[in-house]
Amino acid sequence: MRHSRSILPQFYVTAPQPCPYLPGRMERKLFTALSGPTAQALNDTLSRQGFRRSQTVLYRPSCPECAACMSARVRVQDFRPSRSQRRILKRNRDLVRIANAPWATEAQYALFRRYLEARHAGGGMTDMDLFEFAAMIEETPVETRVFEYHMADPAAPEGHRLVAVALTDMLADGPSMVYSFFDPDLSRRSLGAYMILDHVELARRHGQPYLYLGYWVPGSEKMGYKAAYRPLEIHTREGWQDLEDESAFDTTPHPLATEPVAEQVAAIRLPEMPARG
Repeated sequence: MRHSRSILPQFYVTAPQPCPYLPGRMERKLFTALSGPTAQALNDTLSRQGFRRSQTVLYRPSCPECAACMSARVRVQDFRPSRSQRRILKRNRDLVRIANAPWATEAQYALFRRYLEARHAGGGMTDMDLFEFAAMIEETPVETRVFEYHMADPAAPEGHRLVAVALTDMLADGPSMVYSFFDPDLSRRSLGAYMILDHVELARRHGQPYLYLGYWVPGSEKMGYKAAYRPLEIHTREGWQDLEDESAFDTTPHPLATEPVAEQVAAIRLPEMPARG
């Protein structure tokens, strides 16, 4: 008699390292590999539980004594742009969005380098070379798009030039913005905000309920901007809830801020996995 068993993902934790968002703290991640025929379903299911994709890995913060990083998603159908966001949409209405397969180009990399040097000099991605950049874009086992934004430029060989890029996973319930970058010389256009607003509209047109933005971290200058896109839902240990009062979230480290890793893993809901003979 042959017995079948499911191909279940294995979860691991990283070694602690300095937190990139809150000074003086240490971060740790819970992660699992993402590959094979179940990758899309696993990405869909775990994204609804606060996980994010980085190449062929799904991860979620699992920091001892700290639960400040919370996955955030915009409730698309209820979103109404503010006055300042409407101005951003108006300023960028001349841009052309092009949806591409996840394939890296030299033009993208050149823009990426300029963005890092102007916005994140000395950050963890500063030393990324062309091959590492290509891996970030191309190593994806799930449905992913590279959205390029171009503006007219008579001086450019093709009459237009690349000004912004968004690497986006296409989940069952909405787009998930994995990483984005833009021309730092066009600060008046607020291109980072524009890409978020454009992705909201993209999800709306496809009848999808959410736009996933990554982690909202109260008290972090790098990650706090996401609170400007309301209604915003955040994922806590109790599940998804509306972000209403930002000051209500106490991010002070506490021994009981997070459950033990074994309990976290036991609580993860998995998609139905095929049986292995």
